[in-house]
Amino acid sequence: MSTTPPTTVDRALAALYAPDGDGTALDTAASLLAADPSADAELDRRGREFVAAAWRRGWQPADVLRLVRRELDDVHARLAAALIRAQAPDDRPRGPRWAGQLDALPAGTPPRADRFSHAGAVLELYRLLLRLPALEPLDDHPDSGGSGASGGSPSRTLVRIRALLAKAEATGFPDEAEALTAKAQELMARYSVDEALLAARAPAPDAPGACRIGVEPPYEQAKAVLLDAVATANHCRAVWNEPFGFSTVVGFEADLTAVELLYTSLLVQADTAMTRAEAAQRKGGRKRTKTFRQSFLAAYAHRIGARLAEAAETQVSDDLLPVLATRAVAVTDATDRMFPETTTTRLRGVTDAAGWAQGSAAADRAEVASRRRLPPR
Repeated sequence: MSTTPPTTVDRALAALYAPDGDGTALDTAASLLAADPSADAELDRRGREFVAAAWRRGWQPADVLRLVRRELDDVHARLAAALIRAQAPDDRPRGPRWAGQLDALPAGTPPRADRFSHAGAVLELYRLLLRLPALEPLDDHPDSGGSGASGGSPSRTLVRIRALLAKAEATGFPDEAEALTAKAQELMARYSVDEALLAARAPAPDAPGACRIGVEPPYEQAKAVLLDAVATANHCRAVWNEPFGFSTVVGFEADLTAVELLYTSLLVQADTAMTRAEAAQRKGGRKRTKTFRQSFLAAYAHRIGARLAEAAETQVSDDLLPVLATRAVAVTDATDRMFPETTTTRLRGVTDAAGWAQGSAAADRAEVASRRRLPPR
């Protein structure tokens, strides 16, 4: 009985995972591939297969790229982006969030190095892909983009929200940033309530969905607290995965979009405020410190959460509360199914009094909780 002899790619992958007592497994595997240009097509095909396997294990393009950037180098991130784009035509239909992640992939490929270096980088990427564990699956169907409400399309509303937040991030005047962010929050609230009412009137309202939002180091604990506060204020639940640098946010589509937009904007505003606070500290003779930044962001997240919680009580009129309560139960149930076991964590390293005071002041200036009471529709 004859068997098919192993290909060069088979032998390279076998060498990569062989016992590596002398630390030369990667070099051996890369040498095999570098010596055989005819193996390039199969190597690319294997990479697309590894990407498809990652999708089956619950990963998404942004998740993979985030981890590659965290664990490897820019050359690997560009290789991963090219590989994901190459696999996309063979993939099943996906939803708008997935398409947005594909659009956000870095363009182009890294400059082609010598064959040995290129093969080594590819193998390092493949080794990471093959070691990815299973994640909680996120539904991303082609029709999961939500439906319009209020007589207009969600895209038009979201364009306005993005424009307001962009202006809030860019302005150098705290009062103007406060007004712009408050207006964006008002639009988010209206968008959320309109979607809730539309779903309540439909014979089979959509179930909650979920998305992953990067929570990047440094100071990721404080950032996770901030994201949790924003999610809670927008009728969502957030669960932080510290090892892989993201939080999974569960909620209805309009609310998920609001969380993504506001969290990103608040991070930009926090970074701007922190840079200014540090400049003032340096003028007073104090050097920039890690504890100052950690304490600043922790206080910022804590204060933003408190203000959002205060605003939630007057967010909508009383006759809309049953609709939102029903959706809150659905979000909680969906979160509990996805994450039957969770733990809590405490912020560490919050020891700088000046950083805490400056962060609290910056959160007060952000004034993100201001929402006018919404009348019944």
